[in-house]
Amino acid sequence: MQLTAREIAQLVGGELAGNPDTVVTGVAGIREAQPGDLSFVTNPKYFGAAKTTQASVVILSRETSVETTCVLIRVDNPAAAFAKVVARVAPPPVKFAPGVHPTAVVAPTAKLGRDVSIQPTAIIEDGVVIGDRTIVGAGSYVGHEAQIGADCLLYARVVVRERTIIGNRVILHGGVVLGADGFGFETVDGKHRKIQQVGIVEIGDDVEIGANTTIDRARFGKTRVGRGTKIDNLVQIAHNCVIGEDCIICGLVGLAGSTIIGNHVTLAGQVGIAGHLTIGDNSIIMAQAGVTKDVPPNSFMLGAPAVPHTEFKRVNAAVHCLPETITKLRELEQQLAEMRGRFEAHQR
Repeated sequence: MQLTAREIAQLVGGELAGNPDTVVTGVAGIREAQPGDLSFVTNPKYFGAAKTTQASVVILSRETSVETTCVLIRVDNPAAAFAKVVARVAPPPVKFAPGVHPTAVVAPTAKLGRDVSIQPTAIIEDGVVIGDRTIVGAGSYVGHEAQIGADCLLYARVVVRERTIIGNRVILHGGVVLGADGFGFETVDGKHRKIQQVGIVEIGDDVEIGANTTIDRARFGKTRVGRGTKIDNLVQIAHNCVIGEDCIICGLVGLAGSTIIGNHVTLAGQVGIAGHLTIGDNSIIMAQAGVTKDVPPNSFMLGAPAVPHTEFKRVNAAVHCLPETITKLRELEQQLAEMRGRFEAHQR
């Protein structure tokens, strides 16, 4: 990589302040950057780092003001501008040639679209339908009668169980399992008896699912993930959950069975949601929250059990004051005991 500040500003449509001939040979975070690096700042908590960074060129928003000796490029969206530069200089993405690898096993009744790529040791069972230009990674398994849309990318060792339905432009990272049995058991005479899970999983268009995430098939009907939702690594979605469109679900979230998530909901890391609850549209539930009740639309929840964030902050502030409060209470108790003693002595 070798670009001048002028070339970068032209590429991102930015306003340049500083030497336009400054040469950039790499990209890095604002704290790690060295001379010759391009970096960017969006979050105010990094404004201090922008003052001391060794980066040669920094991209920041037009309204941000920081004291720095770096060459600055001001844009409307620094993160998007930085990503555009990275895409320009990054190595080309890995490409998979169309066709079926000799070590793959494709059932004779499977239907493959145009320019589909089936990688080494993948298994495609009977009745599977795969859309145009979809890639099935090495060692992946696609079960009987599953349907996968066009332009999907299944990385290595993905498992798509029988009759799962996947839309177009879906990305499944390594270790994803779609359609495993839901965790359904009944206790009979002190023993756990398995309940047959006869439903399916349905994934909407433009969904991305992170590594080692599992989405269980419904007991009956469908477990569904709506269009445009993005799911991080190590997420567990139980049977019969319904997730809306354009949600963000971060790592280590767990949804118990029959949870309903609205549209545009954000679940931060390690959120746990009890079964048969409804989370309203546009809600945000912060990291490590435990949800035990329905959440109305447009809520912002914290804590375990989860409560509105304003209430959580008040409670948390009160907890931090407890040591001082206890000390004052003991002093008041002592003063009250002394006053009671003097009063009783006066009565005698």
